[in-house]
Amino acid sequence: MQMKRFEDKVALVTGGRSGIGRAIARRLRDEGAVVITAQRGQDEEFESIQADFSDPRTPERLVEEVAAGKGRLDVLVNNSGMMQEASIEETTIEEWQRNISINLTAPFLLIRAALPHLRQTKGSIVNTGSTEGIAANPRHAAYCTSKAGLHGLTRSVAVDHGHEGIRCNAVAPGWIDTELNQEMIENSDDAEAFRDDIARIHPVGRTGSPEEVAALTAFLAADEAGFITGQVYTVDGGRTTQLSLP
Repeated sequence: MQMKRFEDKVALVTGGRSGIGRAIARRLRDEGAVVITAQRGQDEEFESIQADFSDPRTPERLVEEVAAGKGRLDVLVNNSGMMQEASIEETTIEEWQRNISINLTAPFLLIRAALPHLRQTKGSIVNTGSTEGIAANPRHAAYCTSKAGLHGLTRSVAVDHGHEGIRCNAVAPGWIDTELNQEMIENSDDAEAFRDDIARIHPVGRTGSPEEVAALTAFLAADEAGFITGQVYTVDGGRTTQLSLP
């Protein structure tokens, strides 16, 4: 029987139309939450608001629309993001600023706009960070920087607003079997070899599912995690723990 930890609660999930965000939205809905997603396109499964997170005016408009329409806000999940592959020398200042704007500034502005509402509900925030906010893959300088910043923002919000009953945590997924990652594998020269190689670098012997990230996100957002705040939880099958062979 599915737990109903979010009965009568309202959750806003950015980037909730696909991948990890879709799994989070479904998990919160299945546990009783009224879920609104926000992203560029229309969401055919959930009530949604179209949002361009490169526009700094978007977050406040979005939060106020949700709060006005639903009368409250209990959970904010900052999941929307982007990734660009480029070396530092190849990255233009415009590209750098776009990465930072979408991956870091937008969550900051969403949190800032949501705080008055979360203060009323003793609500919680969960940010989708990344193992690349802890370590780094090649040619991901802007992405790594933005996610490391999001981890820092998570801790700062927890420290500054814990006394108001607001908690803020982050999940840091590693390789997760999203549509985009599956497409990358299928488009490789040897998909079977790619799958074997990527599984081999994980101590658990496989990659992760969006639902596994969603399960942790839901726990952190729920009242039963009331003594947990300011933490970044790695969800990577042990990949970042395992040392490479000599």
